[in-house]
Amino acid sequence: MTRTYIHGKRWFDIIASSTALVLLSGVFLVIAILIKLDDPHGKVFYSQTRIGKDGKQFQMWKFRSMIANADKMVEKLVDKNDVSGAMFKIKSDPRVTRVGRILRKYSLDELPQFYNVLRGDMSLVGPRPPLPREVAKYTSYDRQRLLVIPGVTGLWQVSGRSDLSFEEMVELDLYYIKHACFSEDLKILLKTVSVVIHPNGAY
Repeated sequence: MTRTYIHGKRWFDIIASSTALVLLSGVFLVIAILIKLDDPHGKVFYSQTRIGKDGKQFQMWKFRSMIANADKMVEKLVDKNDVSGAMFKIKSDPRVTRVGRILRKYSLDELPQFYNVLRGDMSLVGPRPPLPREVAKYTSYDRQRLLVIPGVTGLWQVSGRSDLSFEEMVELDLYYIKHACFSEDLKILLKTVSVVIHPNGAY
């Protein structure tokens, strides 16, 4: 990656994320109301510790799509994991709320991550930031995913998402890191719009 690309990408992230946060403020309000109506006792937003560039931890924000204390149920659901390797995903996760299923299907739960992009924790495009427990299982080869700033969307998300194995995700991320450029980022962003409108492999 050239210095020009890295600086240009950061400026684009700042402008795009700040604009999105303003334009989508009405959507944020509607989603917040729906989450509260569905589960009045839970919080609207949910933050989770993720691993970013060079192994640095940060708090990633989402709209809450699960019941309260869902993280405490992980150990009881490990045997139901539908993804191989150092990743945890369940197609019919019993922790997901009714509104949460809709938010996840259309990736609306990810919208608060524009705040992470504005802060610099994340970029619009890049490998998805893993959980600490996932990184603990990484090989030295897998850890190459952490060489760049993680993204809200990426090559994995527009290539099959959760339908792909962990190994396939790693290969896609490393391919992106090796070939990252403005045209590749634009291509992924345009494909992301299509994936959001016609969801595939999201759960």
